[in-house]
Amino acid sequence: MPDLLKRIAAENEWLLQEATHNSYDGIISDNRYGMYHPRIPAVIMTHQVLAQSGMGGFVDNLLRGIHYKRLQRFGECWVVDVPGSPNLAGKLAHPDVMPDNAKFIGLLSQIEPTITSEEHLLVLLSGPEPQRTLLADKLWEQVKRHNGKVVFIEGSEQVTNKGDVPAHIDYYKRITKEVLEPLIAKASLVICRSGYSTLMDLVVLGKKAVLIPTPGQTEQVFLGKHLHKEGMYYCVSQDKFRLDEVLQTVKNFPFLMPALQNPHQQYKAMVDAWLEGL
Repeated sequence: MPDLLKRIAAENEWLLQEATHNSYDGIISDNRYGMYHPRIPAVIMTHQVLAQSGMGGFVDNLLRGIHYKRLQRFGECWVVDVPGSPNLAGKLAHPDVMPDNAKFIGLLSQIEPTITSEEHLLVLLSGPEPQRTLLADKLWEQVKRHNGKVVFIEGSEQVTNKGDVPAHIDYYKRITKEVLEPLIAKASLVICRSGYSTLMDLVVLGKKAVLIPTPGQTEQVFLGKHLHKEGMYYCVSQDKFRLDEVLQTVKNFPFLMPALQNPHQQYKAMVDAWLEGL
């Protein structure tokens, strides 16, 4: 926490200095709590209104007061989720009491809706080390024994060569958005982390997914458990993941896709209104 507060103060000082040399009409901050200015309209975007400490409700409520003060330094707080229920982020974006400046803007994604099919199992990896590598190594050994077609995206350029890649696996270290979109669209099942950006991409295409939260990341753990309980996505911990067992179990999992009304288009009206008011 002390280190985080120092970073927030440092980036705010940077912005104050930067604004003396350049003229800005407005600021949109993606979870950067120091990017507010006393004279320039500023917005902060977040899906995690209610921070998850991993230490219980008492600590979460204590942090909420501190967090809301930070969010309310901005003119508006754009909450990246849909209002009401069903929704994607659960109580992260829908606490009992919202910040005074909060407005829901729907979901965001780099992917556009398209025709989908079911042609392969997609392993889509991302996240911090060493957990990314630990999961990648574990999954690689298991998909090599899988009978069906697999697309395996490592999520890092800093990896050793896999050697001989089995014929049933298409292997990538990292890929562009343009290559990724059709691979997700053609997946019968996606195995991935429960990061919010990934989840919003899956919703666009209505894809079934098995979520493996990054150990120690309380937000991902919460999202995985929440969405599993809601019947949207199947969630399993990294240490308990066994591909054959999971593929058998998910045959009976409901995979209830949330019935959201154009969730990835709602932000446009919000952004237009904000720009017109500058």
